[in-house]
Amino acid sequence: MKSIGTIIFIMICLTSGAQTVPSAIQIKTALLAAPEDKRSAAMVYGYDTKGDLVVLRKGNNEMVCIADNPKQEGISVSCYHIDLEPFMARGRELKAAGKSFQEIFDIREAEAKSGKLMMPKQASNLQVFSAPAEAYNVTTGEVTKGSFRYVVYIPWATAASTGLPIKPEAPGMPWIMDPGTHRAHIMINPVTKD
Repeated sequence: MKSIGTIIFIMICLTSGAQTVPSAIQIKTALLAAPEDKRSAAMVYGYDTKGDLVVLRKGNNEMVCIADNPKQEGISVSCYHIDLEPFMARGRELKAAGKSFQEIFDIREAEAKSGKLMMPKQASNLQVFSAPAEAYNVTTGEVTKGSFRYVVYIPWATAASTGLPIKPEAPGMPWIMDPGTHRAHIMINPVTKD
């Protein structure tokens, strides 16, 4: 009987446009992307009843996590080093203003070059944990068959300065994306087991 009530609650939320996932579940799933020893003190953004991104929990360490966007298929949560927050926040602001991916890239590139947008001085990590919709239990926050993707931002780095290729040459091999720009980053897509 309890599960029928949960299903009815979710259906009401979906039809009313309200938040479909309680804050506690959003926090639980967002933290799946964080290193285990960083989870208890990480800051978490999630979605309110209007679908706006808001702070669900303040943090007191170097990690910032983002809950799954309920408007997108499947589940995708991420955590990143707090030094990336100006870059991430500016991207969210520009996206909300209706800017395209290329416009966001160009604006942040110009702002980073001018010093208006502060980029990390050291390598800074972003971890993304994702899974298909059928692997996510919205009532418990449990996720099965998820996988990680790792992104290490190193602004202005190049293939020559890192020794990394500009595309992966083997499964799971690190490579550098957007070399020579403010958004230069090492991509690591671990090999997944089926």
